[in-house]
Amino acid sequence: MIEFFFSQYKDYQTYDIVLEIIAVILGIASVWYAKKDNILVFPTGMISTFIYVYLLWKWTLWGDMMINGYYFTMSVYGWYCWTRKKDGIVEFPISVISNAEKRMSLLIFIFTTAFVVAVYLYFDKFNTWYAYVDTFVTGIFFIGMWLMAKRKIENWVFWIIGDLVSIPLYFGKGLFFTSFQYVVFTIVAVYGYLEWKKTLNSSQQALKEY
Repeated sequence: MIEFFFSQYKDYQTYDIVLEIIAVILGIASVWYAKKDNILVFPTGMISTFIYVYLLWKWTLWGDMMINGYYFTMSVYGWYCWTRKKDGIVEFPISVISNAEKRMSLLIFIFTTAFVVAVYLYFDKFNTWYAYVDTFVTGIFFIGMWLMAKRKIENWVFWIIGDLVSIPLYFGKGLFFTSFQYVVFTIVAVYGYLEWKKTLNSSQQALKEY
């Protein structure tokens, strides 16, 4: 069993394997902090995604590289949003997505999917099954990251969908550690949604009583 999983790394440099493990650990920590609505979600996520951008560039996995590059950028934006306060009150508390944000989410999905398709066509990368799945997952994750930066509870729904698809996707690419990471991500995302829902309900109840 061990040989089956780790045989995928036989042609990888030890340095890259260590980097992937570090990125996985920090990625899991980032999702855990997101579950706790803790600002540390962003610095841990930025380091993890920075490492992945390097590794995925090296392995010519362009779609995944763009996802992580976007994560890094949105982490900077999310860090800014989460720390903004107005009259001592957090400007972006946990909330429900608005109709305008639903439309924006759809536009993000369409644009990112089209962009990834264009990149894969340009580099002639539509030669494996996971190249097609990448186009879908990229759009899903782009929405999830944008909604998390805005502190919208629905971000967890998109993370769960994307994580479930990514488990076999990354295993098929030969990245066992990353595939396992998405198993953990899925579990934490479910609990994250429940925890944010509880916080949202409490704040709404407090507003009613006020």
